[in-house]
Amino acid sequence: MFNFEIVAGETVRQVLHDKRADVLGIVSSAYRAHEAGDSVNPDSYFLRFPEKPDSRIIALPAFLGADVQLAGIKWIASFPGNTRRGNPRASAVLLLNDYETGYPIACLEAANISAARTAASAAVAATALRPDGFAGTRIAVVGGGVIARNICDYLNVAGCAPDAYLVHDLDEASGQALADHVRTTQNRPATFTADLDEALRADTVVFATTALEPYVSTPFKPGQLVLNISLRDLAPEVILGADNIFDDVEHCLKAQTSPHLAEQLSGSREFVTGTLAGVLNGEVTPSADRPVIFSPFGLGVLDLAVGAFVLGEARKDGSTIEVPNFFGETRRW
Repeated sequence: MFNFEIVAGETVRQVLHDKRADVLGIVSSAYRAHEAGDSVNPDSYFLRFPEKPDSRIIALPAFLGADVQLAGIKWIASFPGNTRRGNPRASAVLLLNDYETGYPIACLEAANISAARTAASAAVAATALRPDGFAGTRIAVVGGGVIARNICDYLNVAGCAPDAYLVHDLDEASGQALADHVRTTQNRPATFTADLDEALRADTVVFATTALEPYVSTPFKPGQLVLNISLRDLAPEVILGADNIFDDVEHCLKAQTSPHLAEQLSGSREFVTGTLAGVLNGEVTPSADRPVIFSPFGLGVLDLAVGAFVLGEARKDGSTIEVPNFFGETRRW
């Protein structure tokens, strides 16, 4: 009961690198459990800084039942200025709590967990929302950072096999690095483009940026799939012109996301088509004559599901770090 373990970042990274297919299934199952009500996923809490408007630290508390039975919280910092120093934008920890006692049982480095669950979410959505596959199509990725790299990796594991990738980033070096990563790891054509409009014409468009407000006002066309992972790139009119799938409707329609702006502009939620779990369960089918946009706010239950899996794998190979006497008192008297 009073054991406490730490799982360091290198262990987390190795587990996730070797188990991407497992993570896809874990994320899919977590979505279904959440849809069925076997979870508690309150609002995320944002710590913002007046002198750093582009930076924030977010707390994501959650409980996931099903076969996880853990509560916990992810504490994730997003400081885009880090990238100017060549460092990753985000850093995070995940604290897991035993459901029976409430005691914390482990702390995991979670930037890798967060990136993996975000990328797996995109890949699960891609396969569900383009069921005929990706042969003969192009995927464009807008943004060339860590999340974009993970998304490309998970799309590949999920069997999304386009004819080619196109990468756009305001920083050409980052975009070229992602294109090179795709060519190297997937043996698939991938090129950088400085032309955003060219990227927006691809069959599937993935947004993985740090944008704080919309800059894309061009409507998408029927047959296009948009993975709106960074949530704030699209003007509300673009959202209103498509079928919209969310991970959780209430979570997505807040915090000035593009869907939230669409709700404010339209005064209703008629543009909401359904949830990804609804698609996975066969209860929601997007229209074939409109573009489809998937907008995931990012649920804490996904972090719990992936974190619990990583903890279990680390325990199996003995790579957790036990902290003796972590709790100062273990008896009431």
